Formats: sequence, C-alpha cells, structure tokens
Amino acid sequence: MQAVDGIRYSGFVVLPEYIDSNGHMNVGYYSVLFDKALDLAWDMLGLGSASIEATGRSSFALETHVTYRRELREGDSVDFTFQLIDFDVKRAHYFMTMLHARERWLAATSESLSMCIDMTTRRSAAWPEDRLARLRALRDAHSLRPRPAEIGRVIGIRRK
Repeated sequence: MQAVDGIRYSGFVVLPEYIDSNGHMNVGYYSVLFDKALDLAWDMLGLGSASIEATGRSSFALETHVTYRRELREGDSVDFTFQLIDFDVKRAHYFMTMLHARERWLAATSESLSMCIDMTTRRSAAWPEDRLARLRALRDAHSLRPRPAEIGRVIGIRRK
C-alpha cells in the first residue's frame, strides 16, 4: 500500500464552468472534484472501475461532510490527499483534503462513509478478501497519522 499511502492526487484545475456568480468555485464542484480524486484512490486500492467489472462490487456513498476553508478561483490547480480512517467488510470511512497545488493552503476537506455494493442485487455486500487486505494495510499505515480535527464534526449554530 506504499503507492496509495504516499501519493497526492494532482492535476485537477478549477474550470470556468465551475465558477458561480460570487466569482469563485461553486460548492457543488468541490464535491465533483473530491469524487474524481476518490476514483484515483479507489483505483489504487483495487476498488475502482476495473474492480467493478472483475468482482461485480462497487462502492456507494452513504454520507459526506464537506468543509469549505478557502475559496478557489478559475484556473487554480488543486491536489488531494486521502486518509483511510476505518473500515469493515462492507464500509470505508475516509478523509480527504483539497489543497491549492502551488501555495499549499487548505481549500476544503471531505469526510465520507462508503459502502460496498453487489451490482447484481444492488444491496450491500462484503468486499473481496484481497481488497480487504489492501484496506487493512492502508488503515494500519494511516493509523499512525494524526486524526484530522474535522472528523466527526456536527453541523449547528454554536451558542456562547
């Protein structure tokens, strides 16, 4: 899992069609870019599109929490990091960051929970054993990293 553990997913650019009337990237496109970056992580873990054909298993998002830290503008390049927080035989809990590629400031974070789905029955199923071994190795490597402060945040108005 060295490859997944140490790679930043790069090469993403804020396109003109992502810009809203406020002159920055619209909130919906943050999720689009996080999803595209997740595809790369899933491919490296053997959970991506090639795996869907080979195993009949895919992953569906169950829940996602995005935080917007700093606005992005047209032409900005962004990189992503991926950290596996936890998993079981059917689910994966992971955290991603979106970083300005050149200046390295944090633009956004995404915490998500995904479930393995049998594409024939469209119901939850266990990931194949070899994929579970990859997830286990990555989780073990990532467990040495600090737990991101954004994990498990609750939305609400804070009263003083």
